[in-house]
Amino acid sequence: MMSSLQLQLPEWFVAGGVAMWLLAVLSVVALATLLTKMLQFARLRPVASKQADALLESLERGDAPAVGDAGRSPVDQVVLSAWHNRAMDADSWEEDSLRRGREALEDMRGGLRTLEVISALSPLIGLLGTVFGMIGAFQALEAAGSQVDPSILSGGIWEALLTTAAGLTVAIPALAAFHWADRTIELCREKMQDRLARLKVQVRRQSAGQARDSEAPARDQAPRRIALTPLPPVSMGWFVSPAHF
Repeated sequence: MMSSLQLQLPEWFVAGGVAMWLLAVLSVVALATLLTKMLQFARLRPVASKQADALLESLERGDAPAVGDAGRSPVDQVVLSAWHNRAMDADSWEEDSLRRGREALEDMRGGLRTLEVISALSPLIGLLGTVFGMIGAFQALEAAGSQVDPSILSGGIWEALLTTAAGLTVAIPALAAFHWADRTIELCREKMQDRLARLKVQVRRQSAGQARDSEAPARDQAPRRIALTPLPPVSMGWFVSPAHF
């Protein structure tokens, strides 16, 4: 069964030995992880912030915000959730917003560690396969004795170098996919942080305006002090003393 499978595989793959099989498995895992991240980002749209921008623009103009559906964008979900929870005290509101932001970003980081490990491990596996291949080539050269054929050494070397090439072939796309996904999440984090900071300013401005509005009627309803004008001094000229009687 194994021999028939090997006959169907390319000669260079079979010549790589166990290292090629390990690299083949890592390449399949890396490809599956990359496709998963692409589908996830296409569904979530991490850098989209249409609803959050519309909310902030309405608040900055002083209009009544028309809050719609947050959709699947992490930025929109976190910002609109923070807007709905603005009645909380300042410290609790800020902690809740940061917690929701961290959770949204952590959900998008799934699979990044896998790509990072594959990009670091593949060249090492390829190099290890090359080392074993070189050892086998020199053993074959030693077994030839005095009848040394240069083709034995050269053939062993190119077969050994195949695993290094295969390891780099797996590692380079995996590393590129890792940095692409990591940069996308970083852009999402920066945009989320910017929108939350702008929302915080608008919420504080609204709170200050409501406080001023509530103080104005209180001043109008406060009892006014009436200034009493002092009476003029009373003239005693009209008073008739009892001695006059």
